[in-house]
Amino acid sequence: MTEQLQQTNDQQLSAADLQAVASLHEAQQTVKAELGKVIVGQEQVVDQLLIAIFSQGHCMLEGVPGLAKTLMVSTLARCFDMAFNRIQFTPDLMPSDVTGTEVIQEDKATGAREFRFLPGPIFANVILADEINRTPPKTQAAMLEAMQERQVTVGRTIHHLPKPFFVLATQNPIEQEGTYPLPEAQQDRFMFKLFVDYPSYDEEYKIAEVTTAHFDPHVDPVLSSEQVIELQEIVRRVPIAPRVIHYALRLVRATRVEQADVPDFVNEWVSWGAGPRAVQYLLLGGKAMAALNGRPSVSTDDIRAVAHPVLRHRVITNFNAESEGVTSDRVVDKLLAAVSDDESTDGVGPDVARAFDND
Repeated sequence: MTEQLQQTNDQQLSAADLQAVASLHEAQQTVKAELGKVIVGQEQVVDQLLIAIFSQGHCMLEGVPGLAKTLMVSTLARCFDMAFNRIQFTPDLMPSDVTGTEVIQEDKATGAREFRFLPGPIFANVILADEINRTPPKTQAAMLEAMQERQVTVGRTIHHLPKPFFVLATQNPIEQEGTYPLPEAQQDRFMFKLFVDYPSYDEEYKIAEVTTAHFDPHVDPVLSSEQVIELQEIVRRVPIAPRVIHYALRLVRATRVEQADVPDFVNEWVSWGAGPRAVQYLLLGGKAMAALNGRPSVSTDDIRAVAHPVLRHRVITNFNAESEGVTSDRVVDKLLAAVSDDESTDGVGPDVARAFDND
């Protein structure tokens, strides 16, 4: 086991991979420059969106109306030379309106009839699921298979979605009348949940000045679908030390109520903790964070940097927390302070560490 840990620690990117990491950093800067023609500020949200895209993850954007959530996603799609569809979720939207449906088609020459599949708007590379919480659970559930397996099943036939495939969804947190909050199982399909906040004074001045004059920016596509797939594979090849993996594991496992060594505040404020998918997304997000910043390996700082968007919709607070005004973000803050980055056992798990101590 010690040899396996050492082999993992010794993994390094090849010269070609190092060059690829540099190209990923350059691609990020190019995309942000194009986005900057339209979007003022929101740099952290843009960075996190790019991390999710290069990690093959989906994103949920939450913010009050008028903060350019829809414009941000549609402009980002224009930066990529890929198919883009916007789905406006409404209470009367049906699953077939999203995934597609089968129709009977007649061959005029022979008179034979057969079923023919008409693809829905989900068949694109970038999907903007606008106000996803305004459609009933039946239609929301139509997204589950597409988001996880990248495919749609209609009747007995599986239809594969194009690659790459991302769902970037938006929702409004303040108007709850006529909405259907996403169940935890569907929220878990999203890699990140991002909060879009109000702009600063200077940013809002620039928005007001530019958008009330003649404003027709031209956004150039800078990355093709093939290039995005290649960059996604570069992210997966970024090495990560066992110590960093164990740190991500400890962080996620500390969210699970009534488990061993869980902090007291978790048992007091949390009703349900994060599952294994949270560990996967912490590691992938950390890899993308490192690569986008031009670094050839992942540190625990990278894990901490993506902890809030990964965990905030997976740590479900209880009534005690709500009555005290404690949000999931505050729970994550306390977790980051409570879970140590201890290098004394070279990152091995607690059981293995105890075995080493006994030796």
